Amino acid sequence: MPVYTYRCDNCGIQFEKQQSFTDNPLKTCPECRKKALKKVITPTKVIFKGSGFYATDHKSPSGASTTAPAKKSSESTSSGE
Repeated sequence: MPVYTYRCDNCGIQFEKQQSFTDNPLKTCPECRKKALKKVITPTKVIFKGSGFYATDHKSPSGASTTAPAKKSSESTSSGE
């Protein structure tokens, strides 16, 4: 279940509450008993595990690379002799 952060606009108390997605948001402050609670939007925590991302992580289903390598031109241009 997610944890939501609430702050009271009246008394300034801030607290966290574990709630289900289907629960209604809280409205009444537990300290001053006024209906002045607002949800605080906080950034989510992201944890990266492993050694990183590589070119082999997202290959196409056929195994072909998505970008074609540049071809070296082995032809020499003639100077019109």
